Amino acid sequence: MKFKYVIVGAGLAGLTMAERIASQLGEEVLIVEKRSHIGGNVYDSYKDGILIQNYGPHIFHTKEKKVYDYLSQFTDWRDYQHEVLSYVDGKLVPMPICIDTLNVLYGLDLDEQSMKEYIYNVKEDIDEVKSSEDVVLKNVGRDIYNKLFKNYTEKQWGTSAANLDSSVISRIPFRFNHDTRYFEDPYQGMPKEGYTKMCESMIDNSKIHVLLNTDYKDVNEYIKFDKLIYTGPTDYFYDYKFGKLLYRSLKFVSEIHSIDSYQEVGVINYPNDNDFTRITEFKKLTGQIVPDKTAIMMEYPGFDDEPCYPYPTEEYSQKFQQYKQLMDKEDNVIFIGRLAEYKYYNMDLVIKSALDKFKTHIKGE
Repeated sequence: MKFKYVIVGAGLAGLTMAERIASQLGEEVLIVEKRSHIGGNVYDSYKDGILIQNYGPHIFHTKEKKVYDYLSQFTDWRDYQHEVLSYVDGKLVPMPICIDTLNVLYGLDLDEQSMKEYIYNVKEDIDEVKSSEDVVLKNVGRDIYNKLFKNYTEKQWGTSAANLDSSVISRIPFRFNHDTRYFEDPYQGMPKEGYTKMCESMIDNSKIHVLLNTDYKDVNEYIKFDKLIYTGPTDYFYDYKFGKLLYRSLKFVSEIHSIDSYQEVGVINYPNDNDFTRITEFKKLTGQIVPDKTAIMMEYPGFDDEPCYPYPTEEYSQKFQQYKQLMDKEDNVIFIGRLAEYKYYNMDLVIKSALDKFKTHIKGE
């Protein structure tokens, strides 16, 4: 088989590239996907009539209008503002940290000015921020770090926040107001019929061909291409030439309960209790109405399941740079996405990157 473009991986990066190539250039494109479905980790499906996200909660949010406009071609949106609570000391407190978090956690009555004074008195002086632990201690001090971040981070990553790059926790906002939303982005919501329907619409084009349940290396010798777009793990692409990169994974355990509502909000974090990190109740994300029945999911971090997150330590960052030197020399391969670039991307930035690389690397603009 001969294709001008072959894409490895049917996640959002691969699907965006395929859609652009087929719709804008009119070219045939083949997607090779090792899983049994498209959509990557945003894939959702029905369990007992309830739409669940099989790889944990994914809430669309972005500052990028061009990303929102692009996806709006393929889905209508349900307005949804994500809120997260953390179970700490027997209380449910808002995350990220805001005035309400401290008021509930410590039984205070702070306003914006008194919160600033409170934080000023408890935060630690750290001259050089080197780790995620430093970020929290410098911003909110040790007691808040111990209650809300320390154990959660160790569960999530399998190591102390002191060993993780500062960018990991820097992604979590911190507010001197009463805004309890998890995200502040101007464009937020959930695909009205789910992510899988959106993904199917993206590649509803006769020029796009999808090969599921297939490792591209098993068919590589039978497929000829001019350009390969690779979204899988980089170390696998190079046959682990410099050793394996480490990816943190998640195990998902879902349950159906014969009640209308399981918890107060869509996601509750458990930083200090249980082996799982959080519980998601999907009806609260999707707005689906299913009386007297609800679906929840617990997440157990580890290293043995599907790779989800590049491991943000100096050791593995340096190892990836060895692979990056090889990647930069490739003439007919485009590497894109969280696994290939060994970089934590939110889904909107994955799509933005794909749109940008289509223009620069495919169209040559």
